[in-house]
Amino acid sequence: MSITYELIEKIPTVEEYQYLRNAVGWSKVNDAAVDISLKNSLYSVCLYYNNQIIGMGRIIGDTGIYYYIQDVMVLPHFQRKGLGKKIMNLIIKYLIENVDSTAFIGLMAAKGFWKFYENYGFQKRASDAPGMFVNQVQKLRTT
Repeated sequence: MSITYELIEKIPTVEEYQYLRNAVGWSKVNDAAVDISLKNSLYSVCLYYNNQIIGMGRIIGDTGIYYYIQDVMVLPHFQRKGLGKKIMNLIIKYLIENVDSTAFIGLMAAKGFWKFYENYGFQKRASDAPGMFVNQVQKLRTT
């Protein structure tokens, strides 16, 4: 008997998204913010097993120059079975078919997963050109 997974090009529900975030150890975010964020995705794919979400990935961006791959998640029990590759292959296919060849495509790899993304041509940023971020609005300040 073979295991059947269903890969669907769709946006997950807020509940599905929060479930995956929790399962992979990411912090909980506000449901209302998640709803807005998901609705503004350029592309999203969900992976199901027995009608239960077990993975997802999405693309966000300005639809012109900048695109970011976000929220590539697979439940820990289902990791290392090639399922993340199935998600990424659809994401990459979308980008190849829909994005200008000069666009910047970025992502932030979770700790320990950078080699996974190297298989798709992504490179770590040079140490003299690192990215920066702030993860909470209240940490922003003016000078």
